[in-house]
Amino acid sequence: MLKRTHTCGQLRLSDAGKKVTLAGWAHSYRDHGNLVFIDLRDKFGLTQLVFNPVTHPQAHKLAKTVRCEWVIAAKGLIQPRSEGMENPKLPTGQIELAVEQLEILNVSKTPPFEIDGAEKTGEELRLTSRYIDLRRPRMQEILRVRHRVAKIVRDYFDRLGFLEIETPFLAKSTPEGARDFLVPSRLHKDCFYALPQSPQLFKQILMVGGLDKYFQIVRCFRDEDPRADRQAEFTQIDVEMSFVDTNDVIGVHENLIAKIWKKILDVDVKAPMRRLSYKEALDDYGTDRPDLRFDMKLKDISDIAEKSTFKVFTSAVEKGGIVKGLCAPGQKYSRSDIEKTLTGFVADYGAKGLVWAKLKKENGKLSFVGGLSKFFDPQLQQKIIKRFKAKEGDMLLFVADSKSVANKALAPLRCKLAKDLKLYDKKSFEFVWVIDFPLFEFNEDEKRYDSLHHPFTAPVPEDLDKLETDPAGVRSQAYDIVVNGSEIGGGSIRIHNMKVQQKVFDLLSISKKQAQQQFGFFLKALEYGAPPHGGIAFGLDRLIMLLTGTENIRDVIAFPKTQRGQCLLTDAPSEVDPKQLEELNLRTQKHLRAIEQNTNDQK
Repeated sequence: MLKRTHTCGQLRLSDAGKKVTLAGWAHSYRDHGNLVFIDLRDKFGLTQLVFNPVTHPQAHKLAKTVRCEWVIAAKGLIQPRSEGMENPKLPTGQIELAVEQLEILNVSKTPPFEIDGAEKTGEELRLTSRYIDLRRPRMQEILRVRHRVAKIVRDYFDRLGFLEIETPFLAKSTPEGARDFLVPSRLHKDCFYALPQSPQLFKQILMVGGLDKYFQIVRCFRDEDPRADRQAEFTQIDVEMSFVDTNDVIGVHENLIAKIWKKILDVDVKAPMRRLSYKEALDDYGTDRPDLRFDMKLKDISDIAEKSTFKVFTSAVEKGGIVKGLCAPGQKYSRSDIEKTLTGFVADYGAKGLVWAKLKKENGKLSFVGGLSKFFDPQLQQKIIKRFKAKEGDMLLFVADSKSVANKALAPLRCKLAKDLKLYDKKSFEFVWVIDFPLFEFNEDEKRYDSLHHPFTAPVPEDLDKLETDPAGVRSQAYDIVVNGSEIGGGSIRIHNMKVQQKVFDLLSISKKQAQQQFGFFLKALEYGAPPHGGIAFGLDRLIMLLTGTENIRDVIAFPKTQRGQCLLTDAPSEVDPKQLEELNLRTQKHLRAIEQNTNDQK
C-alpha cells in the first residue's frame, strides 16, 4: 500500500517539485478526454490530482474507473497549476499532483447524498447516514472547534490549579427539575440507578472533601423533549470552587470566555462584563435571557393606559394585569403584516392580541396614527411617546395581559423585530451576567414555593432574615451568563450551613423524611465542615453553536438524537431480548401480552 507522506490541505506552491503521496476520498471526478482530474479530500483539505495518459498511462487508465467517495492513494510530483487554472478559494489552489502511481484502497457504493449538496438534504437522511455527513468539511470544522474549545478549557483550568475529576454516571435518582433516565439494577432487584442530570451533589461533596477546585467536561442526561438547542444527552463544562463568592466565580469564567472567543474567533471580549439584575432583565427585556445587541427596551405604560378610554387597556389594568410595549424604529410593516404576521406571532405565546400605533408628525408634534389615537387624548399620547423616546416613523406595539404573558409575548417579538429590521450585526457578541434571581417562585397550582434554580442555592446574606418573613422577596446568589439572548451557563454560591439548608427545605415543603430519602448522603456530608463554595456549569454544545454560527444543536454533536430522542444511525432506542428483561426483573406491556398469549395458546 502507498504510504501517505502529506495531507490534502498541506501543500503549497513552495512545495513544487516534491515527490509526495496523498490519500483520501475522491471528492469529484472530471474526464476531459485527454487528462483526468480528481479532487482528493481528507480531513485537512482538498488537492487536485491530474492524470496524463502519455506520461503515466497505467495510472490514467485506473483513474478512469474511480468514482466519488472511493478511497484512493496517489503518488507523484507537485507542480504549479496551468496559468488561469488556479483556484483562489482553496489553500492548495495554486498546485496539483501529477500522478505517477494510483492505488484504489477501497470502493464505495453511491452515497445517499452528495457531500457538496448535504446542506439541501433532509436532516433525517443525513442523520441516518451520519458517516457520510461527517465527511463534510463544515461538519469536520465544527468538530475541530469543539476539540479546540475542550483543550482551551482544560489548559486554562489546569494553569489555575483545578483538578479534573470524574463523577459517577450510575447514581441515585434525585429530583432536579426534569425526568431522570433510569437504569435497572440486575444485582439489586426492583432498584434503579439514574443517569445524572448534572454532577451537582458530587461536585459539592468534592468541596467538602477538601479538593478546593474541581472541573469536568461531562456528559449529562435529561429525559425531556429535545429542542433545536437541547438534547436528551448533552455535555457541560462543570466547575466548583471553595472559599469563593459570586465575584470570584464570575471573574474566573469571564476570563475563560474571553480566552475562548479570542482563540477561536479572534474576537476581543471585554471584561468585566455587564451585569443585570433579574428584575431589570424582566422589566426592560421581558426575559432573563436578554439579547443586548440592540436597544428597543420594553416599557410598562399601565399608569398612562388606565387613564385612556380604551377598554382593552383599562380592563387589563383593573384585573391586576399590565399594558407593556416596545417601539420599533423606522418600521417597515404594513397594516396587513401587523395583523396577520405579528399578531399571530404573539398569539403563539399566549397573548390575546397586539395593539399598535404608528407615529407621524403633525403641526410640529408627534402623534398616533390609526384607530388607537381616538382613545388617547394628546396629553396621554405625548407621555407615551416621551416614555419610549419615539421618533417619527416609529411604531409602538402593545400587549395588555398579565405581567407574565406580556413579557412572554413581547420578549420574542422584540427579537423578531430586531432580526427583521436588521438592528444588529450577526457577527457581534454581547455578554451579560443576570444576577439577583429570586430564591423561590410560588407554585400557584400546588400553593407552595419551588426553587427557581435548585434547593442548594444560597440566599443573598442581606436577605437571610426574609426567609422567616418574606420568602418571595429573598434573592439568591445565583448567576447566569447570557450572550445574544442565549443562556450559555449558570451557577450559584451554595448553602454550606445546615440550619439555612433546613430552613430552605421547610419553605419548599420538603419534609425531613423526604430530604433524607432524596439527599441523605449529601446532607450528612454537610455536617462535617463544609467550606463556603460555589460553581457554575456551561453548556458546551450551546457554546459551540454560538462559535460556529449554527442554530441547530445536532450540527455540533457527532452522533446526536432527533427531536424525538432517536438515534437514526443505530436505531436506538430499540427493543431488547426478553431474556435481558427477565434478568432485570422487568416486564414491558408487550412482554406481558406475549406471556398471556402463550398461556392462552397452551390452554
